[in-house]
Amino acid sequence: MTDFPDKTCSIDRLVTHPKLVAAVINGQKNQQRRNGVYGYPGESFVLENQSFVITDLHRERLGDMGDTEAQAEGYPNLALYKDIILRMHTGMDWDEDSLVWVHSFAPESQLSSSGIQA
Repeated sequence: MTDFPDKTCSIDRLVTHPKLVAAVINGQKNQQRRNGVYGYPGESFVLENQSFVITDLHRERLGDMGDTEAQAEGYPNLALYKDIILRMHTGMDWDEDSLVWVHSFAPESQLSSSGIQA
């Protein structure tokens, strides 16, 4: 396993906003960016009685995001993602050089049926 820093928060806090939980359940969201590490690859979490597994964890600059990454976050484009993030986090500046942890995940059932090991 690659060395990652200690968690800064519990994995059950990775996705909490009801609209984002719904987007995960509906398959419209498969990534969550956070300032810290909430879960490690292979670790699972449960949303509405469905189990999801962290499939990847890596650092990324906010400036490296594009529409594809915003769509993985459950938003149609980067402009809307950025607008909502800035409204949710009052006083936050969108610093292109800020590093965030990208948590990628998939439904455990999808990994099991595809033969991929979590």
